[in-house]
Amino acid sequence: MSTIPLLLHRNAEHFGNKPALSYDGNTLTWNETRSRIAEVAYGLSRLGVRKGGRVAIMMSSRPEHWLIDQAVVHVGALPTTVYGTMPSSQIAYLAEHSRATVAVLEGKAEVDRWLPVLDQLTELEHVIVLDPDACIDDDRFIRWSDAITGETDLTAFEAGWRDISSDDPITLIYTSGTTGVPKGVLLTHRNVIANAEARDAAAPTPEHFRSVCYLPLAHIAERMVSVYMAIHKAGHVTFCPDPSNFVGLLVRTRPTSFFGVPRIWEKLAAALRARPESSLADVGLDQVTWACSAAAPLPMDVQEYFRTRGIAILEAWGMTETTGVATATGAADFHLGSVGKPIPGNEVRLLDDGEVLVRGPIVATGYLQADGSVTPVTDDEGWMHIGDVGRLGNGHLYIIDRKKDLIITAGGKNIAPTAIEALLTKHNLIGQALAYGDRRPYVVALIVLDQDAVTAWATARGIVVESADDLATHPDLIAELDRAVAEANQDLARVEQVKRFAVLATEWTPDGGELTASMKIRRRNVHEMYGNLIDALYL
Repeated sequence: MSTIPLLLHRNAEHFGNKPALSYDGNTLTWNETRSRIAEVAYGLSRLGVRKGGRVAIMMSSRPEHWLIDQAVVHVGALPTTVYGTMPSSQIAYLAEHSRATVAVLEGKAEVDRWLPVLDQLTELEHVIVLDPDACIDDDRFIRWSDAITGETDLTAFEAGWRDISSDDPITLIYTSGTTGVPKGVLLTHRNVIANAEARDAAAPTPEHFRSVCYLPLAHIAERMVSVYMAIHKAGHVTFCPDPSNFVGLLVRTRPTSFFGVPRIWEKLAAALRARPESSLADVGLDQVTWACSAAAPLPMDVQEYFRTRGIAILEAWGMTETTGVATATGAADFHLGSVGKPIPGNEVRLLDDGEVLVRGPIVATGYLQADGSVTPVTDDEGWMHIGDVGRLGNGHLYIIDRKKDLIITAGGKNIAPTAIEALLTKHNLIGQALAYGDRRPYVVALIVLDQDAVTAWATARGIVVESADDLATHPDLIAELDRAVAEANQDLARVEQVKRFAVLATEWTPDGGELTASMKIRRRNVHEMYGNLIDALYL
């Protein structure tokens, strides 16, 4: 089977003059892209990056990010991308767990997040900084221009990537675990190429497609579209480091391929609906022939709206462990509400309780452990137990529930609510908490007061109220809880942070139906019992 460097070499040989990467008015052809990768690979190798090594990248979606990632791959090492909004505590965990010896950072914002934990990172030897003004006076810090000088060693470069096999790892992606501790998912060349080929067979993308890279490359969806699919189809990727500029970039570049999480499609639909005279050209989608949504269900009214405008949005379903897409809808066999059929070469089946299982070459090789070992993501028969509950009808999969506690926001981010709740309940006034945000644009929380602690707190301040409910709405208490939530948010990535909350005075109990006998939250019960209150937090 092929490898990503072999496909990239093919692009340079056969499509060398075609555009590959564009940013800020500048474009690299596929031949130039391969040369730049060789230069970056040489610079990394001089810093000791070898086959089996690890490199962490914290950058926005820009061409240097793409080039670093592929340079690491070409020397046989393993790249891992860190979300730009990740707090220092999580950076420390990922850097140590991945055993990264080199980190490549974009600028001051990224450097500021790494500085507080640098002394904890025993494996880290070098920090390359793209912005020269953000590089600090520290022996481990190196300016990009000093690390990547334009020199290369083509003999070593060729020998390095030709020694890579399809079963070698190509990326390490950290995804939220149900306990809040990130899991390092190892994907191989075989995984990403099998996914690109199968997805293309299910719903072909145009040859040499044009696309815009605007979502984080730490997310498997953007990585598949803008890195592996782009290499697979010799496409042309234009980078958008600032997502707020992406509509303008769509209008300028007129992509033929476009991926968006449901929230993006909702915003585009809202923009068009606000101006009845508008056309798809006004948002740059008039030349799109392949459109896709994934990470969360796409609202049916949005799907139907774009179909009236001539764009059939393919819906895909999967997770990092299935290299992104596991099932996909097809334009000729589309069922509203379905996430489609298994992509070719892969299987889906259901357990008796409805849990979805996936098997095939797209399933990840395993989870990286702190000691360097790898544990399989599958059972003994090769099935990955997804955690979602579904049903099958005419070969189509319908996702109806989730066994796992993970939240998947409307933006497609996986979030462990237990980690958020643990931070909230560290405050002595908060007895219980529930984080919510599934299929929603942001996370909210229900906060249950610790009555003993709150009573003592109120007494100490001379606050007199007639009931616990009155105390729950007292301005001084709300101000204190605002501070508690803000403190918890400091240890959370931006997407995990609680934006709004509601306060409850009555403790949750097993008798009340909110808790199990072992005192665990019955999430579905709480969602139903307090549905109106939760909905009000999104108004």
